[in-house]
Amino acid sequence: MRTRAISIAAVPTKGKEAQVLPPPKCVEYLPLSQITEDIARPLEARPGKGWWACFAFAFAGLMLFGLAVSRTFMKGIGLWGLNNSVGWAFDITNFVFWVGIGHAGTLISAVLLLFRQQWRTSINRSAEAMTIFAVICAAQFPLIHMGRPWLAFWIFPYFPNQRGPLWVNFRSPLVWDVFAINTYFIISLVFWYLGMIPDLATLRDRATGGIKKVAFRLLSLGWNGSHRTWSRYEIVSLILAGLATPLVLSVHTIVSMDFATSLIPGWHATIFPPYFVAGAIYSGFGMVLTLLIITRKTMHLERYITLLHLDKMAKVTMLTGMVVSYAYATEFFSAWFGGNIYERYHFISRATGPYAWCFYLMVVCNVITPHLLWPKKVRSSVAALFVVSILVNIGMWFERFVIIVGGLHRTFLPSSWGMFKPTIWDISILIGSFGVFFTCFLLFIRLLPMIAMWEIKGVVGHGAHRAALNSDEESEHREERVVNA
Repeated sequence: MRTRAISIAAVPTKGKEAQVLPPPKCVEYLPLSQITEDIARPLEARPGKGWWACFAFAFAGLMLFGLAVSRTFMKGIGLWGLNNSVGWAFDITNFVFWVGIGHAGTLISAVLLLFRQQWRTSINRSAEAMTIFAVICAAQFPLIHMGRPWLAFWIFPYFPNQRGPLWVNFRSPLVWDVFAINTYFIISLVFWYLGMIPDLATLRDRATGGIKKVAFRLLSLGWNGSHRTWSRYEIVSLILAGLATPLVLSVHTIVSMDFATSLIPGWHATIFPPYFVAGAIYSGFGMVLTLLIITRKTMHLERYITLLHLDKMAKVTMLTGMVVSYAYATEFFSAWFGGNIYERYHFISRATGPYAWCFYLMVVCNVITPHLLWPKKVRSSVAALFVVSILVNIGMWFERFVIIVGGLHRTFLPSSWGMFKPTIWDISILIGSFGVFFTCFLLFIRLLPMIAMWEIKGVVGHGAHRAALNSDEESEHREERVVNA
């Protein structure tokens, strides 16, 4: 296969000189063959003890998830801690949490591509895979919550049907969720797969035979590395990036409308769409940090996922964390300034009621923790970043719990108040969803290239070219000075 070390940012246009990228600071200069060898090695070698240990824990969580969901299907959602007051709890909390996790992948792969950010090249593939697996986890919870998932097709409008003139309520945000998440999943899946085609062709050429050779030949779709193929490929990538970018804002905006269009105190707020989007990016980058810190160590990819990448992601995490903190303050201010006694009581209860410990844990993780990232020393410490990323994920899950359960357990009438207490099946499904996610991700890094080889080569190749040009210019200037002297 002919490879071309060129990035999308450097495509020449008619009548203009090709844009030459500055020397990269995020990846060290390496021979292109060395880049291929380093990234393909984990796929061709036997998995190490670290990978097997992680996979054992993840697979145990997957089995727990299967057991808990099977039990729920047999006995019904009465196994959960739901009651007349709290009809949504862990299930919808998990749903919103996993949808949010996927947002960082779209931001890194699409938005940062349009902004020509070179540092995304080492992390975009893993972030895109994280998006796919997070959406898969999220999509299961509405199905499980239905109680009769075999009737889930009722949510889709189809004709003819046995319900006569009865159709889904297209004005309901719950129906919007179905279309938004399916659109998000399809675009993210296509974008992820499209980005792997050149690397799949490289692996096809490296394979010696057998099932791997056949599989990579089919998946690479006849890629030949010609100039025509590259040109069309880069155009399609930019088009898909443009289509995926609005999804960063639209998907979690629609999810937030599940709550904002209701009249329940604490939910009926116009700040929810931007608040949820910022929270989704915040939690997504927290999960990306968690995954990449683990994989860069277990897969020995420190040369490609560098401290600079972790520093950049920490800065985005800190920024979105402060936006989320501002949203918290705005909620309390609006409740005080608005004069609505029910809204005001809700936020007083959030800070002093029976779930106050969840609220203060959320504040510690989402308001205080991001400010630990101000010092460069903390952002350069892998251990510190790993702890911060775990706290971010914990805080964002509790944020969704505080919004959902905190809003439902005390509404307008004291006679309808009730407490939610999770059962062992609620907790098992929560833990099991992490097992599903990490099992999928660990299989991905073993079967497919987790770093985009062709993008790394493009950045390194153009950086080396620019460095060579600068060296030549310096030599010419030096010779001119000698001649003039």
